[in-house]
Amino acid sequence: MQIKCLSLGRLRANCYLLISKNEIGIIDPGGEPEEILKEINSLGFKVKYIINTHFHFDHTEANEAIREATGAEILIHEKEKSFINFKPDRFIKDKEKITIGDDTLEVIHTPGHTKGGICLAGEKYVFTGDTVFKNGYGRTDLPGGSQSEILNSLQKLRSLLKPGNIICPGHGDSFEIK
Repeated sequence: MQIKCLSLGRLRANCYLLISKNEIGIIDPGGEPEEILKEINSLGFKVKYIINTHFHFDHTEANEAIREATGAEILIHEKEKSFINFKPDRFIKDKEKITIGDDTLEVIHTPGHTKGGICLAGEKYVFTGDTVFKNGYGRTDLPGGSQSEILNSLQKLRSLLKPGNIICPGHGDSFEIK
């Protein structure tokens, strides 16, 4: 899998383009759809999915423009249903598998930053949205947030992650688990 990270939108959220065998998956298109579409067009592959790690605008703002331009399906966790102002094509659940080209991501439900926050785990890379950052974790004082839930989610991730995993957060730099 080839990964391209674009830092976009008012809050400079990381938008990830995952490229595998002539397909693209987009994680968290938080703004500047014209920049995302420019990158997609330069690759020349079909966009299969737009996957949102949670409902906040800085991770979803370009959803509709990207879907309209590409026909990609928007996926978000089912527990975000009452918080979103867009219509996803499908709600996803914990442990569900999402295939892009030759690669598979597993959905890990990690509530705390929001009720339906997720991480997406591939063979080596883990896309954490606003659950985990290089030097901390997501805030819990916004609607749907819970300090106790995020602490439980961090514990869950600690048990799943292994040395060599690359963490790709929703903001800031990626880092390797040692």
